[in-house]
Amino acid sequence: MLVVGFGEIMLRLSPPGRLRLRQAMPGKLDVTFAGAEANVCASLAMLGTASRFVTALPSNPVADSVLGLLRGLGVDTQGVLRRESGRLGAYFVETGANQRSSTVVYDRDASAVSLAEPGEYDFGAALDGASWLHITGITPALSQSAYQSTLALARMAKEHKLTVSCDLNFRSKLWRWRAGAGPKQLAQECMSQILPHVDLLIANEEDAADVLGIHAEGTAIEQGRIDAAAYERVAHSVAARVPNLSRVAITLRESISASHNNWGAMLLDVPSRETHFAPLDEDGRYRPYAIHNIVDRVGAGDAFAAGLIHALNSADYSQPAEALRFAVAASCLKHSIEGDFNYVTRDEVAALMAGQASGRVRR
Repeated sequence: MLVVGFGEIMLRLSPPGRLRLRQAMPGKLDVTFAGAEANVCASLAMLGTASRFVTALPSNPVADSVLGLLRGLGVDTQGVLRRESGRLGAYFVETGANQRSSTVVYDRDASAVSLAEPGEYDFGAALDGASWLHITGITPALSQSAYQSTLALARMAKEHKLTVSCDLNFRSKLWRWRAGAGPKQLAQECMSQILPHVDLLIANEEDAADVLGIHAEGTAIEQGRIDAAAYERVAHSVAARVPNLSRVAITLRESISASHNNWGAMLLDVPSRETHFAPLDEDGRYRPYAIHNIVDRVGAGDAFAAGLIHALNSADYSQPAEALRFAVAASCLKHSIEGDFNYVTRDEVAALMAGQASGRVRR
């Protein structure tokens, strides 16, 4: 089993602790590397699933460090395109606390991925030996070229009989590359061309509304109020809109504050029309993880995607209900880890699934 991920990896710059950028600069920032599809590939490798990351990077020592990190985690980087023009994108993260939200500032214009044309990549070689492709709605939001590259790769993957997963990942600060088209309009237009090549669609509680215009009744996301049952209807509506889908997964986040979230998810298995929620209480009712004192929530959705892909292709968790339980547990643990990558093991996820949530020291 080899999973290919395509997208942009960037510098992630964050003030130490919970300082704001204006407090920390000029001064020291914490620097890591991050990007939705790279996050998935890194998490898959750490869970034990082979992964290959495809992207475009400039030819400089900083980009060499990106490749060194990925390779060190076990990610195959043979599909990476090196370009003389274009830069390494960056984004800044202020970690929120209590009633102050976390904020993201993008600095991604003229990045190598946004400039690279579809014909520059060797997508055939990138897909060689693979059985799964993972993409998101972030990379096509960068530029027309990045959109065309994503679409071309998704089409090729289906021609080669790969399973394709896509995380909608709507970003309102992106999708601005066509004059006169708003972010939602452009996202809806472009993703409508990509989704017919997708088997597994992943979204959060807002994406279905922003990209597909499908809304969950009884939900007020800004007030942290989620009606989980409403997303069962949303998933069925998504499946009816995109008939090639085999599964629809939706993460369910209740944001009580920046430091306290409730976290869970649902999964629709389209052929059987069965829906599953996780986690469940002892009576089999949906009861989300209550996550207090969040360390870093950025990348949790990518941890969920990686957990779901890994579980669906494993011997122990391949049934939809078990795969969902695994994915939610993996992404719950991500909230305890700084940076975008989910540095957790399969055994740690299994322990949380078994109820070991006390945080006791393991000696």
